[in-house]
Amino acid sequence: MRTSRSVLALGAAALAFAALVAGPQTAGAAATYTVTPLHFKVDIGPAGSTQTCDIVGDLYLPASAGTTAATKVPAILTTNGFGGSKDDQAGIGKAFAARGYAVLSYSGLGFGGSGCKITLDDPDYDGVAASQLISYLGGKAGIAFTDAAHTDAAPTLGVVRRDTRDHAGRASANDPRVGMVGGSYGGQVQFAAASVDPRIDTIVPIITWSDLSYSLSPNNTSQTTGVQTSTPGAAKLLWALGFSGLGVANGIENGPSDPGRLLGCPNFATFVCPALVNAAATGTLDASTTASLRHASVSSYVNRITIPTLLIQGQNDTLFNLNEGVATYQALKNQGTPVKMIWQKWGHSDSKPAPGEIDLADPNPSTQYETKRIADWFEHYLKDTSASTGPTFAYFRDWITYSGIATPAYATSPTYPVGTARKLYLSGSSQLSSSASGIAPSSQSFVTPIAGVPTSTDVLDVVGSSLPLPETDLPGTFASWSTPALTAPLEVTGSPTLDLKVDAPAATLSQSLDPGKLVLFVKIADVDAAGKATIVRNLVAPVRVPDATKPFRVTLPGIAHRFAAGHTIRLIVAGGSTNYRGGLTPNPVTIASGAGQVLTLPVVP
Repeated sequence: MRTSRSVLALGAAALAFAALVAGPQTAGAAATYTVTPLHFKVDIGPAGSTQTCDIVGDLYLPASAGTTAATKVPAILTTNGFGGSKDDQAGIGKAFAARGYAVLSYSGLGFGGSGCKITLDDPDYDGVAASQLISYLGGKAGIAFTDAAHTDAAPTLGVVRRDTRDHAGRASANDPRVGMVGGSYGGQVQFAAASVDPRIDTIVPIITWSDLSYSLSPNNTSQTTGVQTSTPGAAKLLWALGFSGLGVANGIENGPSDPGRLLGCPNFATFVCPALVNAAATGTLDASTTASLRHASVSSYVNRITIPTLLIQGQNDTLFNLNEGVATYQALKNQGTPVKMIWQKWGHSDSKPAPGEIDLADPNPSTQYETKRIADWFEHYLKDTSASTGPTFAYFRDWITYSGIATPAYATSPTYPVGTARKLYLSGSSQLSSSASGIAPSSQSFVTPIAGVPTSTDVLDVVGSSLPLPETDLPGTFASWSTPALTAPLEVTGSPTLDLKVDAPAATLSQSLDPGKLVLFVKIADVDAAGKATIVRNLVAPVRVPDATKPFRVTLPGIAHRFAAGHTIRLIVAGGSTNYRGGLTPNPVTIASGAGQVLTLPVVP
């Protein structure tokens, strides 16, 4: 999924990686590779209900690539973010071809000239399609053509290095040495492809999702595995609007060559349109939609991902927050899959990299941290060199002063999570106390709004930078607690948690209805010495409380943030949010102070 400052879209990765390289370009670089446009005939869908689609792509080949064992080269497969095309990946093709890789950049199903509908990176569709492109890279005939009608066969590819066995131990005549890279929508497809094709050797998914039902309707309590929840949460408004609008627009643009994609739910899998209508009406997802979204999410098939994986997640990301990357990282690590994780500054909510991360005008691994990490990763796993794959965990700190490459701003660790738990107790009328023994008894009350209407003016998702709003909540719709002014900086890295018990009699009576549960929004603000409050990264934790009579734990989105000396930390529990559909019925809510009411921050030295 791709985002742009001029249009509503759902990701920055495709554009950011359009200039990704593993080394500086020279004036003669254009002569070191060739580019060939191709059409690919792929059959997609689960067994018994397949359909044929046309995929457009560009093949970048090093001029030095040949058919002898000494001159064959490894391959990289890459595709676009949501709303993009193969052209967005031209930088990857040019740069890696110049460094000795065969690169196939293609437009995903439903985008950029490729046919058929958008299926949200479902393994049965997008994964199977990518697998057939892997076969082409491995030398299989009958897949690539020079025309959209698939009548003029392209030459069989024989310059890509091949492996004798795949990662399931099976021999294949068409097994290329191949990795994948891409972001957002072009990140999840790597999981989908790897789940159905053990010939893929390594993947580098950037700012993508773990569980799409959490991404689009998160609930930050009652989580079962990773970010999956037993109770769907609060539907995102602006991201869903941008997502659906951009997908339909792509369908209309390419409809004349493939009119079937406009039937039913225009340019989307059939379930998407009724899901959007239902979410708008109820404020959450129904069970069928949740199941369909999870089927298109790595969380549901992570046990089939066994190849080395470099996860990169964005700190400025209200679409796919850091918790999604953490969920995938922990699942892969727990099952023994080689995995490392980077938290970069930029994401869907702010696509501008910090200096020394990725420079679109002049990408260079000697001056850009992530570019070098990705280049070294491929050198290690695709070319079998001794290049280091870097630390297990690295995260960007925007409070570090540096020049040149962003390496000094990245803290590293051999493990995740990092930090030590720092507990702050809800005390008195509006205080966060560091001591459980000094809690002053008190309570705060508010009312959640009717029909899920927003009661805050948080920065708007997608368009926030273009339409800034003051960050505040309407009186009577929230409760808050703050620390005293900090006497020293406090650095938080990881996911804060909030243990909470509320008194909501009306919600207790209605919570057996669907949807009748209490919906709250938890957020942390950094308040400066002048009293200006800023929600950290604009990250909000929606909570659909499973049982309002019992305590519950909220896992807030992960952050890497420094609260400066003289600032205060403010915890806010609100009844509504600008960017989400809240609960449909008004509910009086009272929150009392007490030893069990505690905010826990992962603090690093």
